Amino acid sequence: MGTVSLPDTWVYALRLPHDPRAARVARTTVRAVLSGHDRHEVLDSIELLTSELVTNTFRHTNGPASLRLTALADGRIRVGVWDRHPWIPAPFGEPPWDRVPPAPVNAEQGRGLRLVQECADSWGGWPLGDSPLDRGAGKLLWFEVGA
Repeated sequence: MGTVSLPDTWVYALRLPHDPRAARVARTTVRAVLSGHDRHEVLDSIELLTSELVTNTFRHTNGPASLRLTALADGRIRVGVWDRHPWIPAPFGEPPWDRVPPAPVNAEQGRGLRLVQECADSWGGWPLGDSPLDRGAGKLLWFEVGA
């Protein structure tokens, strides 16, 4: 009888306060997790994109955020970021809001979600909660980077 090798799947979750240091904590966590699992080939991309999403939660919401890193059975890494604001920004929304236009050359911000569009293999987002009782449930934005 042969041995069965389980796929290298795992999940890490981190709750982040509404704090300007949250993006740095998220980057450090991503680096530690991916390094610990020898996923150096995707580390820089995932670290950058995670930092952009967590920075946006700090800049555009007034509550906490959550980060979830998942290694899928096929080798992809999925990163999800939850916050309390229900609005789904491009590129995570439905057409025609599924693409981020380039930021003006002299702009000091506005490139983060464009990076997700350019660097992630897939992405998406959905509001959480459909009823008035669920108001404040927020949204989940996610992206995946391949094996």
